[in-house]
Amino acid sequence: MRISLPLRLIAAAGALGLALQANADSFVSSASSAGSASSGSISDSLNGSSNSSGGDKRKVADGEYRIIQIAATPDRADRTRVTMQATDPQQRVVLDLPQVTFDKQRLAVGDAMYAQNRAYGIEFGRGDTRQPFYLVLADEWYGELASRPVSL
Repeated sequence: MRISLPLRLIAAAGALGLALQANADSFVSSASSAGSASSGSISDSLNGSSNSSGGDKRKVADGEYRIIQIAATPDRADRTRVTMQATDPQQRVVLDLPQVTFDKQRLAVGDAMYAQNRAYGIEFGRGDTRQPFYLVLADEWYGELASRPVSL
């Protein structure tokens, strides 16, 4: 029995859609619930960061940073505020981490960190291991990746 070309194309498109959905689910799962990485949105995670080029306080320059202060996040008992500074004193990042993520990383004043801009947001990691542990997703990505109930 031969299957017509249009039916084969529809079947292939369906299979591709399932594969893409599986990859998206995998990304969300690894970004938000993996043992070593978690994620948050820019509006929820970056607070008053500065960049030498001025302008948007939520922009973060790629590069190496050193933790200069750790404090409780005001009005958020479930978060810890980590302030980092690059070699250029104008480049400062204020990152509000979930308490669970902060505790797992055992961060301390003086620790080296890095920030790397990605298409989906900003990756933060430890400078010693070069392993990312927190993804600050652009608000539009964060909203798109949120879990939603599916009705059939």
